[in-house]
Amino acid sequence: MGFALKNQVFLLCVMVLLLAVLCYSDDTFTRSRATYYGSPDCYGTPSGACGFREFGRTVNDGSVAGVSRLFRNGTGCGACYQVRCTTPQYCADEGANIVVTDYGEGDKTDFILSPRAYAKLARPNVVSQLFSYGVVDIEYRRISCKYSGYNLMFKVHESSNYPSYLAIVLLYVTGQNDIIAVELWQEDCQEWSAMRRAYGAVWDLASPPSGPLKLRFQVSDRRGLSWVESKNALPSDWKAGVAYDSHVQLN
Repeated sequence: MGFALKNQVFLLCVMVLLLAVLCYSDDTFTRSRATYYGSPDCYGTPSGACGFREFGRTVNDGSVAGVSRLFRNGTGCGACYQVRCTTPQYCADEGANIVVTDYGEGDKTDFILSPRAYAKLARPNVVSQLFSYGVVDIEYRRISCKYSGYNLMFKVHESSNYPSYLAIVLLYVTGQNDIIAVELWQEDCQEWSAMRRAYGAVWDLASPPSGPLKLRFQVSDRRGLSWVESKNALPSDWKAGVAYDSHVQLN
């Protein structure tokens, strides 16, 4: 009885320690540096390496960024981060919440922010002074992406050519989820066919099957890997530049 009780107490302690580690990791910031890029309207760029096009310019009210090592060969596209600079007299406490939409390398920086995002790092009265620095010390952490009123969308990329070449990009990926694979259902073969990550967040397939196309996505999160199947098929007459609702949301 005493031995069994000791084992239960030991397991309970291990569980408490694991929970403490997880909670600590959620709140841990990583130190780095950030800068900003020029933009005529202070928004993002529609030509970002993630392939988001106009979505990459205006999502999150233009508070977006290019990253280098966090890009992860495109897997990091669409990830959300809290970024705050660390000079108390200039820097706002909460900083900026940004969305990764591009690749970019700076002077030992992890983030190249849009002007709108960079301005949010500063206290209201000293925005111009922070811009004059050009590069600032920061700390950052990944946070959950939130898009009120939106399901996961799959947009037929503008480079697509019906019916011989299909490229899609996934929009409004919520939570702290990474899309690491996309597959199409081939009715004639009764099997899933893998799409290729062309670049960034763009997935493509030459000679796609005809008819409505079912899609599924392999999602990576803190719990591991899982497949999520769209509840809405891509129509048989899909069109380049059009976004379709998956009717699913990621947690």
